[in-house]
Amino acid sequence: MIIGAHLSIAKGMPVAIDQAQSIGANAFQFFTRNPRGGKARDIPVEEMEEFQTYRISAGIKYVVGHMPYTINLATNRPDIHRFGMVTLLEDLRRFNEAGVEHLVLHPGSHLGDGPEAGIVRIAEALTYVFDNYQGQTRLLLETMAGQGTEIGSSFDELEAIFRALDWPDEMGLGLDSCHLFAAGYDITTDEGLDRIVDLIDKKLGWHRVGMMHLNDSKQGLGSGSDRHEKIGQGMIGLDGIATIINHPVFGDLPFVLETPVKDYSEYGEEIQVVRQLRKL
Repeated sequence: MIIGAHLSIAKGMPVAIDQAQSIGANAFQFFTRNPRGGKARDIPVEEMEEFQTYRISAGIKYVVGHMPYTINLATNRPDIHRFGMVTLLEDLRRFNEAGVEHLVLHPGSHLGDGPEAGIVRIAEALTYVFDNYQGQTRLLLETMAGQGTEIGSSFDELEAIFRALDWPDEMGLGLDSCHLFAAGYDITTDEGLDRIVDLIDKKLGWHRVGMMHLNDSKQGLGSGSDRHEKIGQGMIGLDGIATIINHPVFGDLPFVLETPVKDYSEYGEEIQVVRQLRKL
């Protein structure tokens, strides 16, 4: 089982590996830069090389970067739109050098213009990015909860983005258990998960799914509320989490916790709980 949590690389990417080991993780996620701004820490080539060597010896099987929340490729503001596409391209290039498998991106919010207009702007931005990027690190669009004017809570919207870009190999899909649940997809039963697998396979192709954020939800099914909760303490519950991680298809995905903790060490307890729920 590949499971990890969201950690910080502020003190160096190798330090994040130490943190992952301390909580019993064999994977981790990090913000590529300040999550509420645009400032990025300069990462020396030597640090990236040390990271790539160290992660192998430490048994870290999966690493994913998360783009900051300030990136909105669906925005109707030209300055923010330009900032988003330039920043995304820069971070894909930076972390390709570190051998990071994926970068996760929230598709964006249309700010009242409607999903169709937002999807056009997302496609314009990603066309620019992929026209100027050659690398192994793959971009994953994250499934969203449907809060406000955000795009990506339905697989129809995500399919429209992929279709507008002519199904690029450089892009895949990242799932989030809280977001799926909030968007109205029942992930607490095998039957519900089977329906999601069939839907994704029909709309996008399951092979495009790269990972899953494993979070409980503070709010109920179909709430449209992006409120994460600790594992087993929300509306998905321990039985629902167990169903996800033991599903024959979902269970093969890398899992990353993004639950509300005061200190990263708390993730260790949750990872232990998840491992105990694993039956496969």
